[in-house]
Amino acid sequence: MSDYLHGLNRAQQEAVETTEGPVLVLAGAGTGKTRVLTTRFAHILLSRRAFPNQILTVTFTNKAAREMRERVAKIMGGLPEGLWIGTFHSLCARMLRRWADRVKLTNSFSILDTDDQLRLLKQILEAARIDFKRWPPNALMAQIQRWKDKGFMPGQIPTNEASDYANGRAEEFYADYQARLRQLNAVDFGDLLLLMVHLLKTDAEVLAFYHRAFHYILVDEYQDTNLVQYYWLRLLAQGHKNICCVGDDDQSIYSWRGAEIENILKFERDFPGAKVIRLEANYRSTKPILAAASHLIAHNEGRLGKTLHPGRDHSDGEKVEVISLWDSEEEARTVGGRIESLWRAGESLNEIAILIRAGFQTRAFEERLLTLGVPYRIVGGMRFYERQEIRDAIAYLRVLAQPSDDLAFERIVNLPKRGVGESAMRNLHGAARAANLSLHDTTMKLVTEGGFKGKLATTLHALIDQFEAWRGILAAQGSVAALDTLLEESGYLAMWKADKSPEAPGRLENLKELSRALSDFETLAQFLEHVALVTEAEAPEDGAKISIMTLHGAKGLEFDTVFLPGWEEGIFPNQRALDEGGNKSLEEERRLAYVGITRAKRRAVILHAANRRIYANWQSSLPSRFIEELPEEVIHRSGSVQQQGAHIAPVSTPFPTQARRLDKWEASARPARALKVPVGARVFHQKFGYGRVIAAEDDRLDIDFETSGEKRVLDRFVERQDD
Repeated sequence: MSDYLHGLNRAQQEAVETTEGPVLVLAGAGTGKTRVLTTRFAHILLSRRAFPNQILTVTFTNKAAREMRERVAKIMGGLPEGLWIGTFHSLCARMLRRWADRVKLTNSFSILDTDDQLRLLKQILEAARIDFKRWPPNALMAQIQRWKDKGFMPGQIPTNEASDYANGRAEEFYADYQARLRQLNAVDFGDLLLLMVHLLKTDAEVLAFYHRAFHYILVDEYQDTNLVQYYWLRLLAQGHKNICCVGDDDQSIYSWRGAEIENILKFERDFPGAKVIRLEANYRSTKPILAAASHLIAHNEGRLGKTLHPGRDHSDGEKVEVISLWDSEEEARTVGGRIESLWRAGESLNEIAILIRAGFQTRAFEERLLTLGVPYRIVGGMRFYERQEIRDAIAYLRVLAQPSDDLAFERIVNLPKRGVGESAMRNLHGAARAANLSLHDTTMKLVTEGGFKGKLATTLHALIDQFEAWRGILAAQGSVAALDTLLEESGYLAMWKADKSPEAPGRLENLKELSRALSDFETLAQFLEHVALVTEAEAPEDGAKISIMTLHGAKGLEFDTVFLPGWEEGIFPNQRALDEGGNKSLEEERRLAYVGITRAKRRAVILHAANRRIYANWQSSLPSRFIEELPEEVIHRSGSVQQQGAHIAPVSTPFPTQARRLDKWEASARPARALKVPVGARVFHQKFGYGRVIAAEDDRLDIDFETSGEKRVLDRFVERQDD
């Protein structure tokens, strides 16, 4: 019976054997939390404290649930029957089918997917004559899901959670949507938890049933729970009070999808007498990596506190590298060169990852790896040129360069919506075949000759006129200006700006990156040829590959070597976190940096560039504040440049790259100043307004702005004001 405890360290064994009462296991990165959770489950069964169907085990993903079942089966010598192991949604669906009649459903109810949810909501909005251009259905759908994540039923929305959608009619439409779901005997994913919480709160019989049913509750990734998940767990745990939550407050990085870090921070208040057990022995990373990560995350105030240390006896390992480079192009070359060297030295590509903060960063690395012939995969997303918004924008460019490109024209003629439905497209195709013309030329002919009527005629006439104007801009000002203009004037940018989905900001950043990519080519034709070749240059499916993914997508994974590029103010931490002010968003960005560093087993390489190209122009960048928060004793600084004003001086590096000075035309030299801006001076910034300098270091100023809080800016962007 004790065999399954073999190999556990003291803290892990305590977490397994402390079965009674509320327990919070603070499991740092790489400390074996999955093993602890699985062994605890087995321990409860083998010590005869409960039957298999009396343990409720909650995970966040189906993959985690499968892994849990497999590990339990291995320890137990087979999988017991009647297990309650699954995700929040799957477990609630199972519960809800038992009690469906109590929420006016039958137990055969349907669970609608995202497309069906949106289609149903559109029907309700169309009946109310809502203008979709002004009030996009996606925005209301996102708002409804946020309300459900917080446990709000229709009629329960507090004033501070109200929406201004359709002049304050959002709650009315929410109620209509819920009523229509009941008529269809259907629920959406948000309802699975919302309705079960409602039942547990309002139906004493249902609550008592589950208090009798579950003697123990085990929860994985507790730091990622939202409010409705938190309510569900708290209600169920009031029976036997044997709830064990495993999580890491330092890895709470999903607030954008509703996760509430406060859930884990207030565990001891929610469950008086709770025992907190810290797992701090890391079995993944070297001592310098752990020291860097621990020192960084210690700057957060909103945490329960723990310090990782190596769980195995091994050499100290390599220091964490911080490489300072001249620009973003050199960053891609450096990472590509390092990867190529590791590959030639026999390192497995599967053990190397590039972890980025934002999706637009992938393009430079993708193109560099393709040039070097290094196989790679984009994890959790598509390759840059395969993304929807990039394919749409390139289709516009193809029509701009070649009006006879029917496939491209067909893709964008109704994007954004211009009223060109299936019937209009059939007529257009027929007319094109009859006249032996391209769709573009046929459209131009029909709008000129009155072949279209009403609003459709007006919008298509405007589109053809716009293409002519954009071709003029292309000839006079170049392809970057043409792309920027057409994205704005076509309404394509406005379409994504109006989209309230979590993906929309990333799509807008990707379009900016497309503009940067376009500026590398002399002509539009060269760029389009390059895109076609890159798209065709697919790596073989089999074999080892580099992983490129976002920091969010890397959580739970590990690699021998991790590259962390783009550690600059405005990229990481991102600009939204800086603009919001306060600590909450910034601390989540720091937790994301902690997650990134702790993915590395043997070596972590952080990179930042002194200059990045924004559209076609170079812009100087400040190193991320997170770099300054790393402990110098475990850091090795290198790179091709050190910034001294506008001048660049080479420094020693074990990975030589060519240092260069800015040409005069691209130098962003600091305007001459008679005096440096002193601490205490009142200043004006074009974006942030008036403020007062609270700290200064070389050309970097920390300023407390009157309307936007503390920001770090370059002194050349402020004007000193007389008090």
